[in-house]
Amino acid sequence: MPVATYGDYGFALLLIPTAAADYLEYERFDLIDSLAPHIDSGKIKVFSINSINNESWMNNDMLGEHKAIRHNQFNQYVFNEVIPFIKVATSAETPIITCGASFGALHSMNLFLKRPDIINGVMSMSGVYDLHEYTKGFSDEQVYFNSPMDYMPNLTDNWYLENIRKSHHIHILSGSGDYEDPRAAGRFAKVLYDKGINYELDIWGNDMMHDWPTWRAMLPYYIESRF
Repeated sequence: MPVATYGDYGFALLLIPTAAADYLEYERFDLIDSLAPHIDSGKIKVFSINSINNESWMNNDMLGEHKAIRHNQFNQYVFNEVIPFIKVATSAETPIITCGASFGALHSMNLFLKRPDIINGVMSMSGVYDLHEYTKGFSDEQVYFNSPMDYMPNLTDNWYLENIRKSHHIHILSGSGDYEDPRAAGRFAKVLYDKGINYELDIWGNDMMHDWPTWRAMLPYYIESRF
């Protein structure tokens, strides 16, 4: 599982790829270039990892139960290997913010909500926070526990809630243009509101579609204005 890194200093921005993409996707679509001023100034150090969606929810030849197993293995890879790698490459005190677009937004949010003790916040762009959107009708306990729209309304464990509430960086972003679903962002924001969790919901205009120009505009703006 390769990891691409950009920069030397600053808080750690952990990028999760979209859909069936890889660890170089954000570079390939010029999002890393759009972040260059913040990378070069030492504001952020970027870590971009591989997805295994092609070995889980995007694999049409795989049983749903096995897709869920692979999803959980990806979570554990991030928690047990990527986060320690970032800490070694930065410092034990360096904040880590997960970030992703599209399917990467769901993964980013899910990873943060599951381990708010080691991940300090999330910026999710153009996400749908219901994993059932990707499971082709399959549902089991593991789908439930990886679908923030399912498990968050029923979360009562104070350890999780209090650690999530400590974050000052829960940013839910969406455009309103073609193939965007701002209502999904709003529905999930309402779940957080009902749990007393501070968040920022920002819905951009109809000219912002579900595509790279939107994300290249959104992410540098939030790095500049919120950190």
